Amino acid sequence: MKAGIIEQFKHLSQFQNLKDFNNNIEQWMIDLKSKFTKSELIALKRLIRFSAKVAGVCNAKIATIVSATHELDGVGISRSTFKRMVTKAKAFGLLTVYETERKNGSQSSNLYVFNRYPVKEDVSFSQTIELPKEEKLNCPQTSNLSKTSNQNNIKRTKALDGSFASSRVPKEFRDLVKCFWNDYKVIEELWKVIQIQTYYLSYYSQQDKLDLAIDSFKQLIRNIRHGRKVHNIFGYYWGIVGAILDREYENTLHEMYEEYYAS
Repeated sequence: MKAGIIEQFKHLSQFQNLKDFNNNIEQWMIDLKSKFTKSELIALKRLIRFSAKVAGVCNAKIATIVSATHELDGVGISRSTFKRMVTKAKAFGLLTVYETERKNGSQSSNLYVFNRYPVKEDVSFSQTIELPKEEKLNCPQTSNLSKTSNQNNIKRTKALDGSFASSRVPKEFRDLVKCFWNDYKVIEELWKVIQIQTYYLSYYSQQDKLDLAIDSFKQLIRNIRHGRKVHNIFGYYWGIVGAILDREYENTLHEMYEEYYAS
């Protein structure tokens, strides 16, 4: 998609006017507000404000939006926080993102298009990811099976435990989660949260990701043991990981300020 002025993308707006856009956003927020960290909400609200000229459509640069949070919101956010917010919003169906390019073919700023709130009554965002049900593995029949076995069509099944988790998941994390949920799919989904949340953090090493995953999981278990009701472990784990990354960013910012004023 070619880059251009915002009016060029009016046809992508899904709203009749700004009031219609705001009404839809209010409905989205009832379901999704708790899914974002405090910093991510600042990023989302600023993106919403930048989507007023053409209702629900924004082509502002990330740097412009991030800068506005520092100048106008009192509490600035980082680029990585904004990108994490966008990743979540896309996953929840709130946002569609289009890449644009200049006339010379080089990449320009992304185009953000907000989606209407779904009207189907059976849509629920409180359980975006369900705990996986027990998976069954049907063992293939071989030619040397006995005649009796073939006649009775015997099928052997086996639940897929944590040992079936992808090799991309670090062993230390896999072994820890297995103590509580010995299910390969749970392990892989929890690790996927780490991969998504740190996708844009190029300075994060594999060891950093592992430490983040383990610390977040331990906090999840502590909260459950202390009586916290968790209906969706993946959504709750996402929130814990995001909060840790936000605190890390705030601490880094604070240290930078201290070094600046000390020099």
